Amino acid sequence: MQIPSALTGTVLLACATLFACGAGRAVECNFEAQGEGRVAAVVDARSFRLDDGREVKLSGIEVADGAKARAALSALLIGRDVTLRGGDDMPDRYGRQPAYAFLAGSETPVQSELLRQGLALVSPEIPDRSCAAALMAAEAEARQARSGTWAGSSVIKNAESPGDILTAIGRFTVVEGRVLSVRQAGATTYLNFGRNWTRDFAATISRRIVPAFEAAGLAPKSLENRRIRVRGWVEARRGPRIELLRVGQIEVLRGN
Repeated sequence: MQIPSALTGTVLLACATLFACGAGRAVECNFEAQGEGRVAAVVDARSFRLDDGREVKLSGIEVADGAKARAALSALLIGRDVTLRGGDDMPDRYGRQPAYAFLAGSETPVQSELLRQGLALVSPEIPDRSCAAALMAAEAEARQARSGTWAGSSVIKNAESPGDILTAIGRFTVVEGRVLSVRQAGATTYLNFGRNWTRDFAATISRRIVPAFEAAGLAPKSLENRRIRVRGWVEARRGPRIELLRVGQIEVLRGN
């Protein structure tokens, strides 16, 4: 995948803070093959049905613009042959097979195209480091170009605006700001972005997860006074909260 020079720093940062970038990779997200098929219909913004009846859910992304993502998927996939790859083909509770979908002859998953168009965000639930880095690079391209949903100013929430973050309760959201303090209370570590713990935004890390962050060079205490970007599902616990379950939910930003 070719990355514009203006994005080099962003991509390297994503690789350094999230995952190790792979070299000489022929296929992005080169998981085990899960089969092939022809797309008969697009079901929603991130799933489609093959002509043999199987329903597939695109792994590794969260939809940012449902209507436009569905239209883009329809244009890309309907009537086309695809190869499915993934780490686990166990259907979800709705019977959908999670997978990375590749158009015939392509080495780039359909997920990357949705990300480049600014119609999706990278999910932290990606088991392979090089795959995650490639998808983060595609998202960075859209952010730099202000494509799709990135054309607006509301995609990344400001950590200093807890009221705005609370409007996203239950939704996958990206929040950016400076960590003012890191505190532990019981089995939970709090990355506090404000001084009022009953109102301001905070990201939380369970004690059992901390070793994974430390191993990735992201010890919670080291994040104090640094600007970071976090992604996840917003909850309301006094102030707005995002629980950090995976290292991929944090990006340390340049300019710290």
